[in-house]
Amino acid sequence: MSSFSYKQTVPSDWVDYNGHMNDAEYNRAFSLATDAFIDYIGLDEKGREQFQYTVFTLETHTCYLKEMHEGAGFDMSARVLDFDAKRIHLFLEMHNAEGEVVATIEEMLMGINQNEGRPAPLPEEVAANVKAAFDSTSDREQPKQVGRTIGIRRK
Repeated sequence: MSSFSYKQTVPSDWVDYNGHMNDAEYNRAFSLATDAFIDYIGLDEKGREQFQYTVFTLETHTCYLKEMHEGAGFDMSARVLDFDAKRIHLFLEMHNAEGEVVATIEEMLMGINQNEGRPAPLPEEVAANVKAAFDSTSDREQPKQVGRTIGIRRK
């Protein structure tokens, strides 16, 4: 498997009254990239139909690090931080044209049997792709945004 990448440009309707990409649009971009990642691991339209299987998002945490403006290109990388039979702990980074990380999202995804509408183990072929994605980055240091909580720090 080649490494995952998702590329996009900030459209004008993603820009808010502050002149930069709106927070909801970062999440839209991450959602589109997550869908592309799900396709990448073998659950594209054909895979979903073949396996009668899909993936739901259970939880997300987004960090906004730098502004993006209309027309700016970006690319996203994805990293499987952990997985089990039914779940994928996924981390995506959005990079600007200079290669700087401008936003991140941490997600927990759950595999769903479409016939039963319930959580179910990943199909073998998909699980193997998830493991390969995990193995390709498992030796890297954990990103500092992983596992963060929201709160006001008190001195």
